Amino acid sequence: MTAKPVAGSSTEQPLAWPGDPEDVAAAEIDFEALAHVLANTCRRGGRMRHYHSIAAHAVVVSEEIEALDGLLPEDRRVLALHALIAGAASAWLRDPPAAAGPRGADRTGKLAAAVERALREAAGLDAVLGEEHAELLRFVDRMAASAESRDLLDGAEASGSALAFPPCRRRIRPLAPERAARMWLGRLRELRATDDGARGTAGTDSRTDAAPD
Repeated sequence: MTAKPVAGSSTEQPLAWPGDPEDVAAAEIDFEALAHVLANTCRRGGRMRHYHSIAAHAVVVSEEIEALDGLLPEDRRVLALHALIAGAASAWLRDPPAAAGPRGADRTGKLAAAVERALREAAGLDAVLGEEHAELLRFVDRMAASAESRDLLDGAEASGSALAFPPCRRRIRPLAPERAARMWLGRLRELRATDDGARGTAGTDSRTDAAPD
């Protein structure tokens, strides 16, 4: 199974859907198929009144990170790319780890780590993110989750959520899966592009509708 280039279109080719998590190779990851799985998967296990996909959330976090001050341009790009693929291993790991008990959870954790390594390699990233940048990514992710709670959860639902954490300013709006998949792919193309003038030419649908207040 050979991965198709991210910049290409597979509209006339079958997609290589994420399969066995024990047999994931970086060269075989089909990012277009991955984008559709993430866009068709609702956050919080679907326990939301309004649909918000893993793909849409990843785009929000990635864009919020790239908008930060105080980072070198290359550090900003790399961290934004890490943010985009964070959580993408869930496409291979569909069952909650707790469902299989402690041993199953440990095995699932090891599988997730292996899939994440393959994803980072396929995206052209180093295997390990430095702790300072990892903490920054977690902070921004929690800000996006808090904004998600504010905008997409109702009353009692939001009261037990991450709303206590400071939310990002942008409004989070539901996106149709097909559009979320396109945006995730466009973002991936943009962030993987080299500095030879190709960056930013991935398409016009690369920004979310979630604008600042």
